[in-house]
Formats: sequence, C-alpha cells, structure tokens
Amino acid sequence: MAKSYSLAFVSLFLLLFGSCQSIEQISIDYLQPADLSFPPQLRKVAIVNNTSNAPNDKLTPQTKKSKGNRVEISRAIAYANGDPKVAAEAMAEEIAHQNYFDEVVICDSALRANDKISRESTLSQEEVRQLASDLGVDLIIALENLQFKITKTVRYLEEFGCYQGAIDAKVYPTVSVYLPERSKPMATIRLNDSIFWEDFGISPTEAAAQIIPTKDMLKEAAEFAGTVPVKYIVPIWKNGKRYLYTGGSVPMRDAAIYVRENSWDEAYELWNQAYQSTKNEKKKMRAALNIAVYYEMKDSLAKAEEWATTAQQHARKTELKKNTGNNKINTDEAPNYFYISLYLTELKERNAQLSKLKLQMSRFNDDF
Repeated sequence: MAKSYSLAFVSLFLLLFGSCQSIEQISIDYLQPADLSFPPQLRKVAIVNNTSNAPNDKLTPQTKKSKGNRVEISRAIAYANGDPKVAAEAMAEEIAHQNYFDEVVICDSALRANDKISRESTLSQEEVRQLASDLGVDLIIALENLQFKITKTVRYLEEFGCYQGAIDAKVYPTVSVYLPERSKPMATIRLNDSIFWEDFGISPTEAAAQIIPTKDMLKEAAEFAGTVPVKYIVPIWKNGKRYLYTGGSVPMRDAAIYVRENSWDEAYELWNQAYQSTKNEKKKMRAALNIAVYYEMKDSLAKAEEWATTAQQHARKTELKKNTGNNKINTDEAPNYFYISLYLTELKERNAQLSKLKLQMSRFNDDF
C-alpha cells in the first residue's frame, strides 16, 4: 500500500522531532477552484431533475457470499436507483451554501417523468432555453442519472470480541451543465464516491439488525450523492493548517506577535529582514517558508510557490548533506525538508489549477 501524508500529519511530525525550533500553528481558509469556470455575468442557476429512473426502497440483489469465512461472516451486493428528487435538493442546497451564484433555483420534479422506458438523455437546446426562461436563470445544472451499488457485510472483530455490521454505498451521479446559447452541454460530469455506515453487536444477527434501515440509508445516500458534484462545479472554501517558524532571532519572534494581531504586512517585513540579514541556511529556510505562507494568505500563489521553493532549497542544504544521488529521504533526519516539499507540492497543484481555469475562462469568454 502506497504511503500518503497530509500536511497536518507531517506538521505534527515536525513538531515532535523539531524540539529545538519554535513552531506556531495557524488556520487558513482558502478557495479551492472547481474544474469548471463561469463568466461573471452568469449569476443565476437552476438545479433540475432530468432523470427518468423511478427510485424505490427495495434493493435488487446481485451477488451473495455464503458463510464460511471466519472473519467475514456474510456479504451481499445489491443495486438501486437513487432518489433524484432528494439528490437534486441536496445539490441545490450545497451550491447555495457556497455563495458562488447570486441565486439558486430548484426544479426537482422529474422532467422525464412521463418516459415509458428508463433512459439517460441530455436536454435539447430548446428545452434549456425554455427552462431558463421559465425559471429566470442564466444556466441549468441537471441531474441526469443516479445509481447506487450497496455492499452489506457482517464481520467478526476478533480483537474486540464482537461483530460489525456495515453498509458501503457507492453512488454514481451524472450531472450536465447547460447554457441557453449552446446546442450541447457545456460539460457532463460522471462521478462516483462512497458513504459508509457501521454498527456492532454480540452476534451476527444483532450486528446486522443494528445497521441503518434500508429506507433511511437510501435517503442519506441520495443526499450525499447530490453533494458529490458540487466541488467540480463551483469553488468551495477549505480550511487548512499552516505552521510558522517563530524562533531563532528577534525579528522572527516579533513577527509572530504581528501574526497573532493579524498584521501580516508588518510580519512580512520582519521575515524579509530576517532572511536578508543572515547567511545561516537554517534561518533562511525558516524565514523563506514564513514568507511563502504570507503570500498564500494574500492569494499570491505564484509568489508563495517561489518562496516555498527557496525554503526547500535551504532545507536541502541543511538536512540532506549526507543524502546524495537518489537515496530515499529519511523523514527522521529531514523533517523540515519533508514538510516544505509537501507544502510546495500543494501550492504547485493549486497554482496549476488556477492557471488552467484562467485559460478556460479566456476561451469561454471568446465563445460566449
């Protein structure tokens, strides 16, 4: 299994093993760009239900594993149509919560309710224009399809001497974005994600009985499915943890006070002074990383990436002196380098995504 480390985990690692350096944690809220971008004139959106699959409270079993496994007592897999009305309402609520559009309208009644045969069909340009006019919106986001794969298991947890009943629901929502001026969808997004429930008992029967009832599970799964596409459609606010070096010199300590007072420009001046006034690689590394966080707080991701790269270079010189060639980096010996590298990777990904969206926006405005 491949290892992955979050910045929070590595930051904790840094705190535990960097006892000789002073570090302070701060929270940062930043806007995570979506995969799609819209020009500013599109301010009103309607969420519509464009499915023809009728939901029900019954699962269609497909496979079942017989008893005999000492750990896994039973496994059953079934499929179901999700409730598109519930999913569309959840999607509209989540999009409205992000405060990206000025107005979010919900039309959760099935546009294809009279279909005799279940199908996945995009809206025609005439349908989009009519809907946009009737609802008074600039664009349409349509839920086109919603399928579930439900896996129900009962396992014996030997270390706890009890049984676990669990349901893993994999949701498959399909969503299209329509503009009245276009004959085809601006984008169609087919996604999948999972939501999980578990409960416990002293017997397999009790563990299975404790799990969420099917009707409630299908409703919660539909609500979850409606929220899954949102981060691909609109920017969402995320909260992250950042760490600042606060020791090593008087300017660094004074800068920490300015940060607590939310005076970031004054803190930057002291970090820049600390960086310029020393030749010590470790002190330069600390000041450079703090400056990178400063620029991230200012939403200047290109400058943040530039300073994080500088901090990484200084960390390399101080912590990787014995590491040559392609030797594996030991995090015990290079905690600062390891943390800064992960932080730099995150900045590069965000910066690249932002550049991509700016290019998409430019092309979109040319076509609009």
